[in-house]
Amino acid sequence: MSQTMRLWWFIFYKDQLLLEKNENGTFTIPYREVPPINIKEKTTIHDITILGNSICKSFSITSPVEESEQFVMVGLRASYEYLSVVHYQTAGKAYEILHWDRNNRFCSACGTPLEQKETIMKRCPKCGQEVYPAISTAILVLVRKEDSILLVHAHNFKGTFNSLVAGFLETGETLEECVAREVKEETGLDVNHITYFGNQPWPYPSGLMVGFIADYAGGEIKLQKEELNSGAFYRRDNLPELPHKLSLARKMIDWWIENPTSEAI
Repeated sequence: MSQTMRLWWFIFYKDQLLLEKNENGTFTIPYREVPPINIKEKTTIHDITILGNSICKSFSITSPVEESEQFVMVGLRASYEYLSVVHYQTAGKAYEILHWDRNNRFCSACGTPLEQKETIMKRCPKCGQEVYPAISTAILVLVRKEDSILLVHAHNFKGTFNSLVAGFLETGETLEECVAREVKEETGLDVNHITYFGNQPWPYPSGLMVGFIADYAGGEIKLQKEELNSGAFYRRDNLPELPHKLSLARKMIDWWIENPTSEAI
């Protein structure tokens, strides 16, 4: 069997990803001609993308694989610590497609079972409605005030770290309008000089994070208690616990730490 016939297998139980153990103590995505585990009849196997000359496939299982000398299951977020960047990103894409498939079984217009026609498209055989994976867009904003930045802790954070103000884009607004609205709603502060920083797929389960830099323009911190536990401005010499390296928020904070000339005007 030639090398090009081998496939990458991204196998999930809920948000747990199956990894294969290597002899040197590292981990990888299973890479072989057939699935590395037995699968049930009628399991949908999805084509995800192509890496090099090899197709990436993915499917869900209904019970976890017990850890053995050969395999282990790891949470998708935690897999960032064990996989190459390209495999971690592909795992995120696979998880998003599985989430879309699982949650779009019937036509929202007429209730007819949908039929998958393309890798990321389903069609209703009755009314013809087409369904594609939906991406939820959220903003992150690093607010600068002289030599400090605004960091907050939200109720939904899984940990004690502090991060940037974030929120989902609403219908009818630009990304910059979303930045100003979210900062005002969550902290009571006004911002200006809003500029784009970067973006990052966030497959938990199907998001896109878009980062912005903004300057403090006025107001006193008044936290939206339904969303935030705490919020304050921090200098480089008194930073609290920060988010994980995998996040765009951490990349933005690190950029600010490493560029002291980027202070607000």
